[in-house]
Amino acid sequence: MELLHSGKIRDVYADGDDVLLVTSDRISIYDVVLPTLIPDKGKILTQLSLWWFDQLADVIPNHVISATDVPAEFAGRAIRCERLEMVMVECIARGYLAGSGIKDYERDQAISGNPLPPGLVESAKLPEPIFTPSTKEPVGGGHDRPMTFDEVVDSQGKELAEELRRVTLEVYRRGSEIAATKGIVIADTKIELGHANGVLKLGDEVLTPDSSRFWSADEWSPGGVPRYLDKQFLRDWSAGLPDWNRTAPGPEIPDEVVEATRNRYIEVYERLTGDRWR
Repeated sequence: MELLHSGKIRDVYADGDDVLLVTSDRISIYDVVLPTLIPDKGKILTQLSLWWFDQLADVIPNHVISATDVPAEFAGRAIRCERLEMVMVECIARGYLAGSGIKDYERDQAISGNPLPPGLVESAKLPEPIFTPSTKEPVGGGHDRPMTFDEVVDSQGKELAEELRRVTLEVYRRGSEIAATKGIVIADTKIELGHANGVLKLGDEVLTPDSSRFWSADEWSPGGVPRYLDKQFLRDWSAGLPDWNRTAPGPEIPDEVVEATRNRYIEVYERLTGDRWR
C-alpha cells in the first residue's frame, strides 16, 4: 500500500481503487500534535464513527466500504473507504455558545456572519443551530479561518454551498436528538464532505470527541462550565502550563491526564452506543 497522506491523527493509504483510513492514538490541540499517545483512542474514534455512519445513513451517504476488510495490524482502527474528492471547506454546526464562537460573539454579536441576540452567556443554547464554516488549511499551513456563508458561495458555488449548509445542520440536528436521549449535549461539531461519482458523501470521522464538543447534560447550565466529554479537557489542562505557547513541540501529557482523557472518550462511546468498551 502507498501512504498518500499522514495527517495529525489519521494516515491515508491507497489500496487499489480504495483508500484505507487509519486512525492513530495521536492527539492534537491547537493544531499541535502532542508527543504522548492516548491508548485506544484510534479504535474508539473509528468504532464510534462507524456507529454514527449507520445512524445517519438516511441523512447522507458515507464513504465506508468495509470496517473488516483491512490489514490485521490495523484491525479496529481502520476503514476501507471510497476515494472522495473532498470539499475544501470545514463544515461546522453550532448549537451552543462555546469555544472560539464566544470571542466572535462578544466582538460582533454574530458568528461567521450569523447574527445572534444580545445577552447570551457562555454555554448558552442558541435560538437555533447555525452553520459556521471555516477554511481548510493544509497541515503546517496555519490555522483555519472562519468563513461567512457568502464566502462559501464564492468558493464553491451557490448550489453546493446550500447543500453543505443543509447537510451539516441536519447531521447536527439528528446527532443532537440521539445524544440527548443518552444524556449528552452536542455543543458543536465539524464534518468532512466530499464527492464520489458526483454524489456528496460524508467522510473522515463524524460526531466523535475529536470533532465535536460533548457535554454531560445533567451538568450543563447557561453561564456554567459543563463537564467536558471531549478533548477540551486536554486543552484546559494545557492552559495551565506556564511554558507552552501553543506551538510545536507540544508538551508531554502526564499519566493521570492521559487516563482522564481516555476515560472521557470511553464514556462517550459507551453512553452513545450502549455497548461496553472492551
